[in-house]
Amino acid sequence: VQLQASGGGLVQAGDPLRLSCAASGDTFRRLTVGWFRQAPGKAREFVAAIRWNSNTRYADSMKGRFTVSRDNAQNTVYLQMNSLKPEDTAVYYCAADPSIILSSLTRPDLYNYWGQGTLVTVSS
Repeated sequence: VQLQASGGGLVQAGDPLRLSCAASGDTFRRLTVGWFRQAPGKAREFVAAIRWNSNTRYADSMKGRFTVSRDNAQNTVYLQMNSLKPEDTAVYYCAADPSIILSSLTRPDLYNYWGQGTLVTVSS
């Protein structure tokens, strides 16, 4: 499985932005896909995830602002980010795995496939 994250850029505080994670292969519909982010000098943190059955999970600080969705026909997962804040500035990564259980969605070490990251910069 190869993942390609895209959609990052420079936006102003309060603006929306949509990231995409395109996956190769014919197993996409069975994958759990997670979004993580890493700001300079900080550890990689969980943002959101969507399971094969479209169940979702969000980090508490993103609930209500971010929405993760998937289009299996396009082999793509989206992260819609609204009301962006300067503290959302980070490199955003998508990751995937077929075997992550619900209670472990936040653990980056359990995802076997990673995209290259896309930079989101939110100016104040």
